[in-house]
Amino acid sequence: MELRLALLSDLDRIKEMYKQIVKKMNEDHLQIWDEIYPCEFFEEDIKNNQMYVLIDKSEIVSAFVLCDTNIGEKEIKWMNDSRKAMYLDRLGVNVNYSHKGIGSLMINKAKEITQSLGKEYLRLFVVDTNIPAIHLYIKNGFKKAEGIYEEVFEDGFSLYEYGYEIKV
Repeated sequence: MELRLALLSDLDRIKEMYKQIVKKMNEDHLQIWDEIYPCEFFEEDIKNNQMYVLIDKSEIVSAFVLCDTNIGEKEIKWMNDSRKAMYLDRLGVNVNYSHKGIGSLMINKAKEITQSLGKEYLRLFVVDTNIPAIHLYIKNGFKKAEGIYEEVFEDGFSLYEYGYEIKV
């Protein structure tokens, strides 16, 4: 398997993988992502060299985005606010590869990239009801920071997100 920056030529396959993830999440009554988020952000993520994909032969196994800011970052009391950090976002694992350690592998890859970029922390936000993701992050050494970021959408719907971080 190879981890690399995503290319625009990967976009359709990435979107298809995430559509299957959303379908599975909905079946599991975890209605966080939909037909708009996260797929509508991928093209910009790729153009900004922020999206990484794990490829096995020609199949996309997993993907994530790494960026140096996050809209909710000021709402959380991080271990050390003044330290440089990267934010892990939109981590997804192909449903055909679930429960095979790919999520942990991708977290480790994100930590390696973060460290290679001279940052000290890898941070992320996770919706409070996304228990499987919370367990994954805790299992991989992330610590919950103080505070909650409330993301309010145009229709009045809100998501409550916890901040997690790990020193790399």
